[in-house]
Amino acid sequence: MQITTVGLDLAKHISQVHAVDGSGQVVARKRLRRAEVLAFFASVPPCLIGMEACATAHHWARQLTGLGHTVKLMSPAYVKAYVKRGKTDAADAEAICEAVTRPSMRFVPVKSAEQQRVLMLHRVRALLIRQRTMLVNALRGHLAEFGIIVAQGISRIRELIQLLTNESADAVLPPLARRALAPLVDQLIDLQSRIRVLETELLAWHRQSQESRRLKTIPSVGFITATAIAATVPDPSLFRSGREFAAWLGLTPRPNSSGGKERLGRISKMGDGYLRTLLVVGATAVIRYARTKTAADIAWINSLLSKKPARLVSVALANKTARIAWALLARGEIHRSAVVASA
Repeated sequence: MQITTVGLDLAKHISQVHAVDGSGQVVARKRLRRAEVLAFFASVPPCLIGMEACATAHHWARQLTGLGHTVKLMSPAYVKAYVKRGKTDAADAEAICEAVTRPSMRFVPVKSAEQQRVLMLHRVRALLIRQRTMLVNALRGHLAEFGIIVAQGISRIRELIQLLTNESADAVLPPLARRALAPLVDQLIDLQSRIRVLETELLAWHRQSQESRRLKTIPSVGFITATAIAATVPDPSLFRSGREFAAWLGLTPRPNSSGGKERLGRISKMGDGYLRTLLVVGATAVIRYARTKTAADIAWINSLLSKKPARLVSVALANKTARIAWALLARGEIHRSAVVASA
């Protein structure tokens, strides 16, 4: 009996296979060690393989596609509904095999190695920034014990470092305390240089990517956000509209409607949290600039600020930015200001 559909439940060492034929009859249920996966699928005629979009899924998808198979990745949240009872590898593989054949299923595009490389730069940079924040907070807390207070903001890091490295600091900070904080200062300086190296790598990729350069023409989008969107969304045609793209990012209200009554709550936050954070932070910067300006491009922002809280307006602007980003990617255009567009 020929295998037509396979559900593959991935794991670090042992993966589970659930294979069916054209009539839906179970053909094989097997446990495969990591070294046996490629050998098994090399012996199987080209078929449809479903997997959850989890760790190593994109790597295996590229490997299996090279063998001639059709590989589709799905969100684990969408597969969970097809698990009948209990939580086992065999039950998960069976659920994946059934979910991949559903006509209404939404699939995750397989990322290339280049896209994953760029996103890895983003993930490492985000981790280093979190570590830098921890170090700065620790230094502030320790210095506050001696009555030394430095203004908030990441731009004040230089003042912290100078305060702890200057010889004149002995008058306000005991030498023993300075020696205790020296490892934190060294680590903070090292993190600063490593973050700059990663940002240089991202900037170089941004300059050679047409999609990233088009996205950077949006007022609230810098090269960090542009490279993240360009690497995460290689094919904008997977979304039917800009609103669907914004909903995928979790920037649309969560509906709770029934009986013909529309009830919209807070944003769903169900999509890519990293992209959502970048868009909201960029929108917040634009709002801070818009408070003192009266240009036509920011009239919409000022009208919202006059009747809504600033945080709500920043999320609304992030939603709008996401829709503009999808339009630029789908149409291959650049962003034009309101004045230029009207002209």
